[in-house]
Amino acid sequence: MQDIDSVETQEWLDALESVIEREGEERAHYLMTRMGDLATKSGSQLPYAITTPYRNTLGVDQGALMPGDLFMERRIRSLVRWNALAMVMRANLQDPDLGGHISSFASSATLYDVGFNYFFKGPSEQQGGDLVFFQGHASPGVYARAFLEGRISEEQMNNFRREVSGGGLSSYPHPWLMPDFWQFPTVSMGLGPIQAIYQARFMKYLESRGFIEAGTRKVWCFLGDGECDEPESLGAISLAGREKLDNLIFVINCNLQRLDGPVRGNGKIIQELEGVFRGAKWNVLKVIWGRLWDPLLARDKDGLLQRRMDEAVDGEYQNYKAKDGAFVRENFFNSPALKDLVKDMTDDEIWMLNRGGHDPYKVYAAYHRAVNTQGQPSVVLAKTIKGYGTGAGEAQNTAHNTKKVDTESLKKFRDRFNIPIADSELEQLPFYRPPADSIEARYLTERRQALGGFVPQRRSKSVAIPAPKMDSFKSITDGTGEREISTTMAFVRILSQLVKDKALGSRIVPIVPDEARTFGMEGMFRQLGIYSSVGQLYEPVDKDQVMFYREDKKGQILEEGITEAGAMSSFIAAATSYSTHNQPMLPFYIFYSMFGLQRIGDLAWAAGDSRARGFLIGGTAGRTTLNGEGLQHEDGHSHIMASTIPNCRSYDPTYAGELAVIIREGIRQMTEEQQDVFYYITVMNENYAQPALPEGCEEGIIRGMYRLEAAPAGAARKVQLLGSGSILREVREAAVILREQYQVEADVWSVTSFNELRRDGLDVERYNRLHPGAKRRASYVEQCLDKDGGAVIAATDYMKLFAEQIRQWVPVKEYKVLGTDGFGRSDSRKQLRHFFEVDRNWIVLTALEALVERGELKAQVLTEAFARLGIDPEKPNPLNV
Repeated sequence: MQDIDSVETQEWLDALESVIEREGEERAHYLMTRMGDLATKSGSQLPYAITTPYRNTLGVDQGALMPGDLFMERRIRSLVRWNALAMVMRANLQDPDLGGHISSFASSATLYDVGFNYFFKGPSEQQGGDLVFFQGHASPGVYARAFLEGRISEEQMNNFRREVSGGGLSSYPHPWLMPDFWQFPTVSMGLGPIQAIYQARFMKYLESRGFIEAGTRKVWCFLGDGECDEPESLGAISLAGREKLDNLIFVINCNLQRLDGPVRGNGKIIQELEGVFRGAKWNVLKVIWGRLWDPLLARDKDGLLQRRMDEAVDGEYQNYKAKDGAFVRENFFNSPALKDLVKDMTDDEIWMLNRGGHDPYKVYAAYHRAVNTQGQPSVVLAKTIKGYGTGAGEAQNTAHNTKKVDTESLKKFRDRFNIPIADSELEQLPFYRPPADSIEARYLTERRQALGGFVPQRRSKSVAIPAPKMDSFKSITDGTGEREISTTMAFVRILSQLVKDKALGSRIVPIVPDEARTFGMEGMFRQLGIYSSVGQLYEPVDKDQVMFYREDKKGQILEEGITEAGAMSSFIAAATSYSTHNQPMLPFYIFYSMFGLQRIGDLAWAAGDSRARGFLIGGTAGRTTLNGEGLQHEDGHSHIMASTIPNCRSYDPTYAGELAVIIREGIRQMTEEQQDVFYYITVMNENYAQPALPEGCEEGIIRGMYRLEAAPAGAARKVQLLGSGSILREVREAAVILREQYQVEADVWSVTSFNELRRDGLDVERYNRLHPGAKRRASYVEQCLDKDGGAVIAATDYMKLFAEQIRQWVPVKEYKVLGTDGFGRSDSRKQLRHFFEVDRNWIVLTALEALVERGELKAQVLTEAFARLGIDPEKPNPLNV
């Protein structure tokens, strides 16, 4: 836009500058806001501006000064860089298939170094320590610093990415593999940011409820600019702004490159992110230019340099650092006035104009402002160079995949960072660690002592909390008589009982994603309150009702809204609180099972890696139990997905008593024994009478199956029927039809967990393979089923693969499996079970088929059964329609 009256423009600018100087920024903001209000009131369209010019947020005189020894810190940072580079390269010299990443840490070394030296609080007797989500690809740099600190041995460094034999270093941050070191798994990009937000929110939750001291710790999250394209990275930032999470700091390493090329070659990722975060009410701190730019910017009286900075796109900025000073002079300083600005500078001096993310002073000032900002989360947008210092790969599109550096580049790297290694030693890539009594080692130790301890480090154990006695669930295990309720309602009753427990009750964290009323949990709103950082600033519309919607600063329920990913992140935060806060909490996250593990499978895997402890409750589970909802809602595979997570224990109980036994055992394992497992349990919305538990069935429930009904001894024809979840009741009805209409008796087994039966079978199978001379062990399936008890038929509300898992341990060859393969449908439960061929009639037909195969019945019986059971042999296959 052309300036039609430069004198008037200058008068306005002078007036604003005078207000800032004399009355401060707050007064200036007030006046500009009033002028904006006036313009809007008069109908004027204000220019859209949610971003600021492409320069540092903090001016030269605005930021705090870094107090430490710059020379010593550069020396240490250089050694960290070298050891990180050497570790990755040595691993690939030993085995080129191991891989590794150099460039991400090379670009972010200063960002981490300043944090380690001045900001990352370690856990101590006085404080819990900060929570740091390290960018996954920067792990070599974290190892390299720990090596200098004496926490990691040279042998471990030599075994980078060699995790199998023990003693090596995991490829990325993995608490499962390094349980005393890494706190959070972050390399699945996008999961670190969303988990960090909910960790910060959960920290406020614990503060409000009196479990931890308020306001002493921060959550830091390091991520890349390319990573911000993952929906989880930015999907929850509005929650952080809305909840004013001033304990949260994002540091985004803006090296302008992702794996294949520029993040925004035709635009500006820093400006884009600034607008997004400012719109979400974050405190945005841009660190774009280093100190060497300050004199040029000070001489830029006409704003020509600033305009050039604003107009150049990221693809150009990448190119400038991939070339040389002469190229920058010609192409960035591309006008006579700009060339005149640098006429006294050599090409080398122009080349040395540094980016803000590599300038410790600029980074320190931004971090200092961030940790001292109140009422807002902060994000530091730091501009860096991918592969900084690595030579040939610096700022190249191939930088991310760089695992080796040529000898000439190694020499330049060594000389640039003053690494004390001779030419003759370079090709051996030796690690360098100063002696324990050196000034470098002392400085490292002093900085960590001042901040409370080493980072990262992880607590593996916390205080044990006793599980409630089984007697406390007697009202559940005794059954409901003739009264019909669903297992979902039984779960709510169990949860209501648990929150009253003196030892455990206050540590229960109910989590719901805007479905509490669906699951019958609204009664807890008034009883426990819904956590809100501001309490309840309004009168709820249902205040005159018994179960009104009550928000409270000390509320116990986390009602997350419509965000499965956010709710799962809250689950992980609560489920790892024993480690991060030394406060064991027990989350119960209940959700539509179809929208749980399927939708957030990557986060569920991260929960496993995080060694989470808690309960996932898959509500309205099964393909046919949720009548009327249809294809997108009906779950026939969540248990199969749960089986992929090694430390997830999954169960599909039919009865309330089974549910109580499973939950109580899970609590015992997680809070008493402190096992690093979590549970996935499905519950249904179908109402039926809940029977009392048979005596002595508890072990079978936990191990995966127990006998509900036994066939009479000496029966002429027998089958063994297995059922789980909502289909067990169909199995029991099928047993009645077989007995009354076909004179076939049946053992009926309640299978609470096919997944646990498989786990047991595999374990036994492995033992037998490795101990050929020892007495052969029998799997639990073999112990339960009778090889002389007739054919075995299993029916579930899940894909056939669910029950197929145990086939190899079934002691008879006639093992028939029924399941709900195919897309869901909206209809009545009766129609759905017939459609998917898992109802009582299909179970009977399958049992008759097995008996015909065994020669115990004639084929004519099976042919006649079609009409008798109402089954059309030409019915379409539900898998294909």
